[in-house]
Amino acid sequence: MRTTLVRNIASLVTNDPEREDGPLGLVEDAALVIEGERIAWAGRTADAPAADDVVDAKGRAVVPGFVDSHSHLVFAGDRTQEFNARMSGRPYQAGGIRTTVTATRGASDEALGANVARYLAEALRQGTTTQETKSGYGLTVEDEARALRIAAEHTDEVTYLGAHIVAPEYADDPAAYVDLVTGAMLDACAPYARWVDVFCEKGAFDGDQARAILTAGQAKGLLARVHANQLTYGPGVRLAVELDAASADHCTHLTDADVDALANSATVATLLPGAEFSTRAPWPDARRLLDAGATVALSTDCNPGSSFTSSMPFCIALAVRDMKMTPDEAIWSATAGGAAALRRTDIGRLAPGARADLAFLDAPSHVHLAYRPGVPLVDEVWRAGRRV
Repeated sequence: MRTTLVRNIASLVTNDPEREDGPLGLVEDAALVIEGERIAWAGRTADAPAADDVVDAKGRAVVPGFVDSHSHLVFAGDRTQEFNARMSGRPYQAGGIRTTVTATRGASDEALGANVARYLAEALRQGTTTQETKSGYGLTVEDEARALRIAAEHTDEVTYLGAHIVAPEYADDPAAYVDLVTGAMLDACAPYARWVDVFCEKGAFDGDQARAILTAGQAKGLLARVHANQLTYGPGVRLAVELDAASADHCTHLTDADVDALANSATVATLLPGAEFSTRAPWPDARRLLDAGATVALSTDCNPGSSFTSSMPFCIALAVRDMKMTPDEAIWSATAGGAAALRRTDIGRLAPGARADLAFLDAPSHVHLAYRPGVPLVDEVWRAGRRV
């Protein structure tokens, strides 16, 4: 198998704390050896072994490919007017998620697939090499199953979110909708998904409903993750911990007990600053979580209503500026943290045995992702050992 030496890297984020300085395993004047789809070696350029091919990084920084562990890409339609009204301080009476549900139900498979491919390509250009995405804009057995089938054609990290909101047809009988989500809909959707998710929130699904949905998914072999504590204080975070969910996502409104539960569990707190940016909601307190010892991930929450961005660099900059994370914490959370939220050990790091997913920055350090917000610094991306 051919090997490739990438040399003359100004600074290399390995996320391997045993390799060099701190949890980032930061190596200066660094090099990598790629063998097939994997990292075979990482260290200083002066110590690099020979390889079949050589790539000169020309003094650029290299970071692991970003791991975006929360997005909603299977949708149709546009909610520009809703965003414009929100940002202009005007009331807006359209249907929010229901608007997207109507458009998605009416779209063809080809249109939905093209949308997913478009946004994945957009994210890839910005350094995202692993992307989770969800259903949740169909809310019928047929439409949820086709959303997951389409998603599974593009990514391995697919989440069943039939419990996004109660389908409009069941507005007067939410218990019947929970029965559908845990019954016929789950049966149709489970073959395409790795994960089961629920929006545990006032106005969506309460704690008992969310527990029933998640445990039904787990019984089908799906792993759990939870939309938790985004809009109000509630049971979502502690339910996620109770059920050993991989991730509690949003975590905007947390009690001390919520923070302690996350800090003493394997459940990752996934923070989605694009949603706060796009809704002018309070920022999650990343500092509080980190200081308590919780594992934190960053993700885009890319969706047409509340966070229409596919840019992990943008979310890193928001986390540093408005959520009181250090640049080192933010890059770790956008790479290794995202991998932890997907319970993956093969991505989010650049150490021997990991998949060779990497982003070259037009900058000498990962700190520039926050230092130069809005500048397209990712200028080369490799996935599974190949330049893409």
